[in-house]
Amino acid sequence: MSEHLILVENASHWKAEYPDYRVVTARDYLNDTGFAGKRGLRVVNLCRSQRYLSTGYYCSLLAEARGHRVIPGVRAVQDLSRKSIYSLETADLDRRLQRILNRRKKDLEITAFTLDIFFGRCANAEMQPLARELFELFPVPLMEVEFRRQQEWRIASIRALNLATLKPEQEEAFLDGLGHHLSSRWRRQRNRPGARYDLAILANPEEDLPPSNGRALNQFIKAAKGLGINAELITPKEYGRLGEFDALFIRETTRIDHHTYRFAKKAAASGMVVMDDPDSILRCTNKIYLAELLANHRIATPRTVILGPDGLDRLEEQIPYPVVLKVPDGAFSRGVFKVENRRELETQTRRLFKESDLLLAQEFTYTEFDWRVGIINREPIYVCQYFMSKAHWQIVDHSGKRPKEGRARPFTVEDAPAEVVETALKAANLIGDGLYGVDLKQTDRGILVIEVNDNPSIDAGVEDGVLKEGLYQRIMGEFLRRLERLRQG
Repeated sequence: MSEHLILVENASHWKAEYPDYRVVTARDYLNDTGFAGKRGLRVVNLCRSQRYLSTGYYCSLLAEARGHRVIPGVRAVQDLSRKSIYSLETADLDRRLQRILNRRKKDLEITAFTLDIFFGRCANAEMQPLARELFELFPVPLMEVEFRRQQEWRIASIRALNLATLKPEQEEAFLDGLGHHLSSRWRRQRNRPGARYDLAILANPEEDLPPSNGRALNQFIKAAKGLGINAELITPKEYGRLGEFDALFIRETTRIDHHTYRFAKKAAASGMVVMDDPDSILRCTNKIYLAELLANHRIATPRTVILGPDGLDRLEEQIPYPVVLKVPDGAFSRGVFKVENRRELETQTRRLFKESDLLLAQEFTYTEFDWRVGIINREPIYVCQYFMSKAHWQIVDHSGKRPKEGRARPFTVEDAPAEVVETALKAANLIGDGLYGVDLKQTDRGILVIEVNDNPSIDAGVEDGVLKEGLYQRIMGEFLRRLERLRQG
């Protein structure tokens, strides 16, 4: 049997002049128990009605239950059922639409138009990138998008099209999109003998300081394969593909107002195993939340003040200069500034308060290096020292055209100071049971926690310096443990 299966409500909907794909009716797919036992089927559900509890809806529902790769999935159908759901996902696309259409001076009088999208492809080349992103957000084979302009252009509605009522010019676009979809996407995913699970690793090739370098990503894929997990790198543009996988591993720097958080939320809502989970992202990426959490549990940190625009005098009373200012969601030493006096304090805070109503201010605590303890499922798995960048007070120096990093020295967990590891565990356990990297300073006042990272750096040649392949196997092993637990219910 072909690995591609196309479902229609009525056999007559697949016209004689259409390509000779394997086409079955929805009733046959639902009632023929032979389909249930087939593995590796790629199902395109073209039933004309996919409303809740309709025949088309059940086809997608049972396909997912049978482990078939189906488009559209039940979640995509549900997402398009209410504008209040999908309008939240299209806000970024509205802004892109505005930029595209503002360049089209000839269309200034137009206030509305529609665009047909077939498997992510449309006839308008200028709108093609937007069409692709809409398909990634809502992987529905045939859809019509309506755009309207009041003061600005907006996506007004998205609805699924009916195969049986396509016009001749639409049929040509539909068949072109279908052929491209079957050949370019699904055939690339063949050849995974013995894989029990599918893992998506989200990585952004355009990120200048990613949490894992290319060699580390390859090591993760290799370790996963050894455990029977098919791991595949996906990019931020492949949001719509999450339904093809059982688990998500985010190897891109996370933020709340960012696609990484949307990926995590969608994966968690779909019942997938996900690191970083959305709760961990929420708790770790906001330094103000983290400071309050650590203080409430009496975990030592540098002296800290949560700073508002009217709090400069109070700050000076509590912390001597130099003072370190932090934006709430900075990462990799970004958004961290040292001020030496009141003038610098006023200059920096005036600029930073335009981005955030609150800032974090901490006493400057210089050490030759910071400790990092890597933790997964409440167990330490690696320890590393990160030395300050040459002639700089941070590990990463962003003052030049390119960031400069200090050297690193890996340790076994057993060889690291016990107090460092124990303090790191206490801090990470406040967040959850995911993958974390806890940064600490060893000072005359004791061990101080700087922050807990939900997306710690794991680079080949750095954090894996002691465990080598064992570090990647340990992390992939945790994915396998959680996947097996889900399967067992």
